[in-house]
Amino acid sequence: MTVRELGHVVLYVRDIGRSARFYRDVLGWRQILPETGSDPIGMAAFSSGRTHHELLLIEVGPDAAPIPAGRRVGMYHFGLNVGESDDDLRAMVATLREAGATIVGTSDHTVTHSVYIEDPDGNEIELYVDVPGVDWKANPALVAAPIRPLQL
Repeated sequence: MTVRELGHVVLYVRDIGRSARFYRDVLGWRQILPETGSDPIGMAAFSSGRTHHELLLIEVGPDAAPIPAGRRVGMYHFGLNVGESDDDLRAMVATLREAGATIVGTSDHTVTHSVYIEDPDGNEIELYVDVPGVDWKANPALVAAPIRPLQL
């Protein structure tokens, strides 16, 4: 048996409407369920078109326990490719700032340039672009290169 690719991520959220608006209207992800224009009730699914869905949100309500702060076992973040250049990443940062999104950091990973944000429930997301000309397939050690500050 071999894993071929990461298929999708499922997140529990407090308020499905608020979270769907964030992923759809701020990040620009295409909402496939419920259909665009319909209010999500209980769940919402998103796809870039690569597969049937890449993100599924399930509402758990306002009384759900928050994500604990600090070091813990569990998901740290998931990454979303948002373009092909630093200009694309700069445009995404401008969109995030206009929307009042929480930006928690930036990094130059040699193979990617990344901006880290939190969704409305505190789930961390890495928004990144692959660095043109970096051939990590020929040199996989580049994936573990020291992290440097990102200058956008």
